[in-house]
Amino acid sequence: MHKGRILVVEDETIVALGIQSNLERLGYEVVGRASTGREALDLAESSRPDLVLMDVMLGGGGMDGIDTALELHERFSLPVVYLSAATDEKTLERAKRTDPFGYITKPFRDHDLSLAIEVALYKYRTEAKLQENEQLLSTTLGSLAEAVVSTDVEGRVTYLNPAAAAMLGVEPEQALGRELAAVFTILEQDTRLPVTGLEEICCPRSAQPMCEDMLLRTQAGLEIPVGLSVSPVRGQRGDFRGRVLVLRNVAQRKQDEAERLESMQALRTAFRQTVRALASMAEKRDPYTAGHQQRVARLACAIGQELGLPVETLEGLEVAGTLHDIGKVYVPAEILSKPARLSHMEMGIMKSHSEVGFEILREVNFPWPVARSVLEHHERLDGSGYPGGLKGTEISREARILAVADVVEAMSSHRPYRAALGLPLALEEIRNGRGRIYDSECVDACLSLMNGGGFTFEGLDVFCPAGAGPAPSPGSAPVPPKAAAEMEE
Repeated sequence: MHKGRILVVEDETIVALGIQSNLERLGYEVVGRASTGREALDLAESSRPDLVLMDVMLGGGGMDGIDTALELHERFSLPVVYLSAATDEKTLERAKRTDPFGYITKPFRDHDLSLAIEVALYKYRTEAKLQENEQLLSTTLGSLAEAVVSTDVEGRVTYLNPAAAAMLGVEPEQALGRELAAVFTILEQDTRLPVTGLEEICCPRSAQPMCEDMLLRTQAGLEIPVGLSVSPVRGQRGDFRGRVLVLRNVAQRKQDEAERLESMQALRTAFRQTVRALASMAEKRDPYTAGHQQRVARLACAIGQELGLPVETLEGLEVAGTLHDIGKVYVPAEILSKPARLSHMEMGIMKSHSEVGFEILREVNFPWPVARSVLEHHERLDGSGYPGGLKGTEISREARILAVADVVEAMSSHRPYRAALGLPLALEEIRNGRGRIYDSECVDACLSLMNGGGFTFEGLDVFCPAGAGPAPSPGSAPVPPKAAAEMEE
């Protein structure tokens, strides 16, 4: 394989043949010999050599070697090494303007010729690779949707890609050489004040590679929400050489986020309305306990908040509390409104409401354990509850909270078979059952809320006015607190 393809341009035939012979002996391929500038251009176009050895003084009139080299460079970007006996200052100055890759004075040795060609070819290939990389980089930057702006040490704009020109509303030639602050300004979105220290807070190597919630203010006064990244450019010795700023228009993303939040809020509202409609359906069959589920949900959420549960869990607790008695749609209205203690059979039907509620809700894909909470809200720590006789931590935490809230609200409110027993008796019930029947943490949280915690059942007087409601049926004795806690609802 040849070390390189070379075109020899020399008007003295003997000298040209000698150069060709030396080159071939050194391992190069000579693609042709030319004695005039015009002939050299024709051969270069047809053979496309890797390098041209050019005699400065060409005969035949017309172009000399320097004129020919200039046109070869402009038309074909070919590297040229001059061969000349002329060393005067005027000739050298003319030769420099063509960016030659070498200048060998005649006469020369084979070693000098080989060394000059090797250096020229290496330099040319390195520069060609560099130009290729620069072209690739320019194409890449030009195709980016993000705006890219670079500056020099003094903060003057040295480059901006088409996306940057479009975002800033300027032509590249209008921005190049100007200080960055004269082209655009970065503002804090909330304060509308210029941002300082961008390199420190918006560096790609930092924890937050692109600063969000920034505003770009153009020369025309247009403000665009942007994300911004700033990278310092350093030389081989680590010296500061400038900056590269990458800006991303986030207006559409912010609009999409706002629309998504609005849509989520609408869905959340519709979801809550649906949950309340389901709860209302159950309460329509039991007007004496209307509002019970909402008040239980309110107290359960307050207990959960007192226990430090996360917002997501509190949301699920509210839903479970609002729907915990939905299974009562299965219980005959005569039993729900009976103004006396229920018989054993009637109590069995009443107790089935937690399982019916579970069956209704189990197919709904809630993000919380709502169906399980509804199923277990009558379970007790000692296993005396229903329907599964679960003990301790076998009962879900949500169900343990609901159990306490349910007892307190039920004993505090009017029921068909009794007047309201009052909050003090309700609190005494959970206090006495603390750690044995009811979860200790839930009881403590509830007591804290009721004793100085500022909790009230909102609108309680609307649902259960003092002294209202039917009296116990003749011959029936008032239900003691313990029995009321067992019957709860």
